[in-house]
Amino acid sequence: MDLEPELAALRPLGGFFVLRTCVGASGVARGQELAGLPTLAETYALLTPDAQDNPLASRITMVADRLRTRELRVSASLTQQALAARLWSAALGCAVLYGRLPDLDARLLRWDFRASAPDDLWLTALRPRPADAATLAGIVLHSHLVPLEAGLKSCYGIAAGLLRGNAASALAGAARELERWARAGGLSDVVARTRALTAELFTHPDLRTAGTPTDASVGTAFRRRSCCLYYRVPGGGVCGDCCFIRPPRSSPGAASG
Repeated sequence: MDLEPELAALRPLGGFFVLRTCVGASGVARGQELAGLPTLAETYALLTPDAQDNPLASRITMVADRLRTRELRVSASLTQQALAARLWSAALGCAVLYGRLPDLDARLLRWDFRASAPDDLWLTALRPRPADAATLAGIVLHSHLVPLEAGLKSCYGIAAGLLRGNAASALAGAARELERWARAGGLSDVVARTRALTAELFTHPDLRTAGTPTDASVGTAFRRRSCCLYYRVPGGGVCGDCCFIRPPRSSPGAASG
């Protein structure tokens, strides 16, 4: 199945999977729809301790305000995990449903940090790529999550283990939702492809130590080895895949690894 300009096959999966495109049948982006929106590559490059008015820093502050937390380290972790979930969902959905992957290079994705899914990400060119695990990991991890990790470590002091746990948790969540949707529709082939591709992705060096499967009968079940810090949000708790059974009563930095 060829990639079509609007990536319509992703729509039934919901907002986290949907990827807006500014691409017409000719493959040329409609520039006026993107006016003022930075690419994710520009956003990652600007995330330095002395940067001013960086979109990602603004998003982190916005998330902190919404969650009523003063700990920017916490909102930075949750912001990164949400962005990772968006990227994995769109990429995995395309790979499984189309058998092809649009090139989601950070230079081709424009980001509206004020918007929520699916209106936050806009793909400016449709360049088909193979849908194998190596290509998918190369795009999502190397083009996005690795430079994002470097910036967040530098600016917010977040441990690499936490951020990679977030990335792994986001992948598992995307796969779980895709599998749930496929099961509801009786699409056993989609379930099988989702499981196989996700299992191969979890062998990547940046993901394989972040957690473990928890049930061999459920291909997308996962338990991470770190904590995203959501328990530190007022009224928050531990997530379903957290390394903790209950919120810890330890020092602020204890769950950062």
